[in-house]
Amino acid sequence: MSPLPVPLAAGPSPSPPPSQTAPSVPTLQDAQQSATNAAGWVEENWSTWLAIGLQVLLIVVVAVVLRVVVRRAITKLIERMNRTAQSVDGTAIGGLLVNVERRRQRSQAIGSVLRSVASFVILGTAALMILSTFKINLAPLLASAGVAGVAIGFGARNLVTDFLSGVFMILEDQYGVGDSIDVGVASGEVIEVGLRVTKLRGDNGAIWYVRNGEVKRVGNLSQGWATAGVDVTVRPSEDLDHVKAVLTEVGEAMSKEEPWNEMLWGPVEILGLDSVLLDSMVVRVSAKTMPGKSLTIERELRWRIKRRFDQEGIRIVGGLPLQQDEESAADPTAGMAAPSAFASTTSPQAVAASPIAPPTSTTK
Repeated sequence: MSPLPVPLAAGPSPSPPPSQTAPSVPTLQDAQQSATNAAGWVEENWSTWLAIGLQVLLIVVVAVVLRVVVRRAITKLIERMNRTAQSVDGTAIGGLLVNVERRRQRSQAIGSVLRSVASFVILGTAALMILSTFKINLAPLLASAGVAGVAIGFGARNLVTDFLSGVFMILEDQYGVGDSIDVGVASGEVIEVGLRVTKLRGDNGAIWYVRNGEVKRVGNLSQGWATAGVDVTVRPSEDLDHVKAVLTEVGEAMSKEEPWNEMLWGPVEILGLDSVLLDSMVVRVSAKTMPGKSLTIERELRWRIKRRFDQEGIRIVGGLPLQQDEESAADPTAGMAAPSAFASTTSPQAVAASPIAPPTSTTK
């Protein structure tokens, strides 16, 4: 049999590992050492921080001051443009200029665009300079901004086209509030001009919203002057000298009365015969008028010419037919054809002209 194991003598218990020991409490010397290290780091870098702070402050101050100066300069420029336009009101040149509302809206639109562009450029440049002051690499940022701009441009190309077209339209003063224009897709009076949409009032009262990017050509009927033209159609037997004298008197009388004397910017001219036909001849009458008043002048001219022609006994083609005398009246049977011998089926001529019947065959 094997001997029984001898029990070992009890000894001291093993100590716990170092990781399970209680955390040490920092002493005063450790705190003094940390404060000394922080103070040394601040002392070494305070000049760099101060330089960066001064640079950022200088950039911000210069950007704000430059933005205020540029915006005020743009405002002064727009006000000077308005004063220059108002100084010619009531003169011969003033009649060729746009109205007050159009000038005001155009100047506001131009000023708003210029101020927005100036603020964007100045503040954007200042932001990039501040980022470069903090030693931030701007190459990835600019590349990302370029890619994002291209994507946004492709996605909103119609909006960008409308905006750019509106800016150039306002800068070039193609049309404004109060103008009568024809833009192809719609026509009417301009009641509002925006950077993206132009609002028109049609002849029937409908309001048309036309995107500036869709306007390929513009016909402005309100700039400069307009022309009123009236075609007077009379019989070819009328005395041309008499007709011309009557038309001249009508034009002179109209140019001396209000409010037609303000709408007429020139004398009513008889241009002469526009066409001569067998049953009529056309006399062309023209006048230079205020922009947008050509239709009004044409209607008034037709009214006055018709009344004066009735007084002078000048007949206009298309009126009532002339009354004929009984002696010169045409014979009502003159338009009837002479009787024909073939009208009667029993006449010798009709029998001779009738076809011969074919012989009949009999069978036995």
